[in-house]
Amino acid sequence: MQGEAGEHGTAPDWLVRGEPSLCPCGCVGRRQRGSYVEKTVRGLSGALRRALGADDVAAQPGLLQRLDPRIKAASTLALLVAAAFVRNLFVFVALYAAVLAVAGASRVSVRAFVLRVWLFVPLFTGLVVLPATLNVVTHGHVVVPLGTWFGYRLGLTSQGLTAAARIVLRVAVSISLVVLVTLTTRWNDLLGGLRGLFVPKLFVQVLAMAYRYTFHLLDTVDDMYMARKARMVRVDRDTKRARADVAASAGALFAKTHALSEEVHLAMIARGYRGETYTLRVPRITTADVMWLASCLALAAALIGVDRAFH
Repeated sequence: MQGEAGEHGTAPDWLVRGEPSLCPCGCVGRRQRGSYVEKTVRGLSGALRRALGADDVAAQPGLLQRLDPRIKAASTLALLVAAAFVRNLFVFVALYAAVLAVAGASRVSVRAFVLRVWLFVPLFTGLVVLPATLNVVTHGHVVVPLGTWFGYRLGLTSQGLTAAARIVLRVAVSISLVVLVTLTTRWNDLLGGLRGLFVPKLFVQVLAMAYRYTFHLLDTVDDMYMARKARMVRVDRDTKRARADVAASAGALFAKTHALSEEVHLAMIARGYRGETYTLRVPRITTADVMWLASCLALAAALIGVDRAFH
């Protein structure tokens, strides 16, 4: 055994020796397709890490971080109402530019903020509104002809493209406003702000529990998968067995969830929980909060007024 030990001390060379990596061209080794289960677990773990990183953003000394959570919730609601009534595309662009400026002033990475919103908006909203751009749904001037299909000329109309762009921008602006508030506010403070705006106690309680349980279950799934993978001697390529393992893991996770819910409920009651959300910091509305709320209300009114002037 002493002869097998290398320069790394008592560890043998075969244990500390690095494995040869695959050549980018594929001439060395054999490429393997990743497991869909592993990809899903990695995605869930990434979501958990992003949520934990959001708490770091909320602790930064930015513009929105200094405001009272109730003021942020009320101002966001006013801008959401304005975005729901606005129809002009230039007004949407101006509102979105203002959201990006506030995100930069709040120490939020603008690039990551834009990617977080626009990676999902075109995928879901764009697919939903895509049929509305065709001349068979929205009649008008055809700007992009698509040829003849089943004896009928198809094409994209300017009216359909405008309506689709309006819907996509409205969704993007609305999601950006909500994401910006959640990134710059601690979760407990946000729940306290919702209660300060007379949101029903039951709604806030369900929201708080769902949020906590979601990330706890993500962590549990990650631990279960890593524990199973660490006990495997070889890669199991039997898809039937893999599906059975996934079903068994789902059953075990459900049992853990049920047991944990009982324990958490009893622990909360033992600590005096009565449905109200309390924070360590006592919320206090300052002059800056009032000025911010007044500015947002004025901006919402101005956006609606300018939009009506264009029409």
